[in-house]
Amino acid sequence: MTDRPGVRLIALHGKSPRIHASAFIAPGCVIIGDVEIGAESSVWYNCVLRADTAPIRIGERTNIQDGSVLHGDPPRPGDPDGSPLTIGNDALIGHMVMLHGCTVADRGFVGLGAIAMNKAVIASDAMLAAGAMLTEGKVMAPRELWGGRPARKMRDLDDMAVAGMRMGVAHYVENAKTHAAAIGGAGEG
Repeated sequence: MTDRPGVRLIALHGKSPRIHASAFIAPGCVIIGDVEIGAESSVWYNCVLRADTAPIRIGERTNIQDGSVLHGDPPRPGDPDGSPLTIGNDALIGHMVMLHGCTVADRGFVGLGAIAMNKAVIASDAMLAAGAMLTEGKVMAPRELWGGRPARKMRDLDDMAVAGMRMGVAHYVENAKTHAAAIGGAGEG
C-alpha cells in the first residue's frame, strides 16, 4: 500500500482497507476493516470510516469531506443482509456528515452536517440538504432535494443545480491532487 502520512489504516477481523493508489486520504483519517475506496476519490481531514461490522464501499471520484463519520450495521435476525454503507461514483459528501448503513447512488449529494440512517437511499443527482436527517428506510428519487429533520421532499432539482454538483466533484478531484502534492502522499495521480 502506498505511504499515506498521518493516516491510520487498521485491519480488523481479517479485513484490511483497500484503497486505490490514486485516492487521496488526508492526515488524521482513521480507516478500519472492510473498506474499499475507488480511483480519484478523496477522504478529507479527520474522517472515520469504521467497517468493523458491515462493509463500506466508495466508488470513483467521490469525496468524503472533513470530519465525516461512516459506519453500518451487521446482519441480524430478520435482517440477514444488515446495513452496509455504499457510496457510488462522483458523489459529494459534505463536511461533518454522518452516514450509517445507507446508500448514496452515483452523483448523489449529502450536504454539510446531514445524517442518513440505515437503509435510506439518496438517488442519483439527488441532494440531501445541509443539516437534514434522512431517517431509516426513506428513499429519495433522482433529482430531488430533501431537507429538514426528519427530511422530506422540498422540490425537484433543475439542470443548473445538477451541473453545480458535477462541478463540485471535479473541484474535489483536482483539489485532492493539490493537497496530496503538499503532503507528499498518495493521490498525486
